[in-house]
Amino acid sequence: MSIERSTAGTGIGAEPAPTPAPGDVGAGTPLALQLQVLSTEHWSLLASRSLAWNESFSRAGMFLSALSGAIVALALVAQASDFGEGFRLFALVILPVVLFIGITTLLRLGIANFHDGMTMVGMNRIRAAYFERVPEVRRYFVTGGTDDDDAVWRAMGMDPALPMPVTLLASAPTLVSVINAVIAASIGAIAALQFGADTAVALGVAAVTFIAVFALEAWYGAREALRRRPEFAPMFPAESPDDAG
Repeated sequence: MSIERSTAGTGIGAEPAPTPAPGDVGAGTPLALQLQVLSTEHWSLLASRSLAWNESFSRAGMFLSALSGAIVALALVAQASDFGEGFRLFALVILPVVLFIGITTLLRLGIANFHDGMTMVGMNRIRAAYFERVPEVRRYFVTGGTDDDDAVWRAMGMDPALPMPVTLLASAPTLVSVINAVIAASIGAIAALQFGADTAVALGVAAVTFIAVFALEAWYGAREALRRRPEFAPMFPAESPDDAG
């Protein structure tokens, strides 16, 4: 008994259906199925982006809660010890823990921002596929169908015309970086006082520590932001300002 393989052709048992050429967009696949696959991936990226944002807010909130609790604890110890050696020792125990939470929060925000950018690139590419298959709906979209830097920034709700330093100044990583630098400066000043330094020297140590920690965080953030990643290379760059959305 022979078993015939089912093939898609002009009749039962006929020659196999022709293989789509590499340049044919969606050749051989019904349009409805293409749109279903694209929309499924689109919703998956939206859900993944939402989870990343929620985690970012949770981590930042946890850091600020830990900082608030530490400040309250330091205030109570300061009243009991009159800012003496007990206060300084307690501060040198609790503030490094808060600084560790702040540094890990900053790193997690960076990872979340990378993930956010990756999902936005993916969604812009999916919109490009929508426009290729159903071009008449293009004028109803407020976001573009290109994946160049300006289009991705717009899709993320940013204004590409706004100077980059202004955009970075208003970002959550910058806020966390400043708080981390202040905590590190406080640790440096309290440690200097504990070792017998006077107020002027302690303030100098605090200033140097703040500048050093903030500069290190800024260097790391800039390096990660400017690092070229192959997965972000534009596949559908804008040919005109209107293409970017």
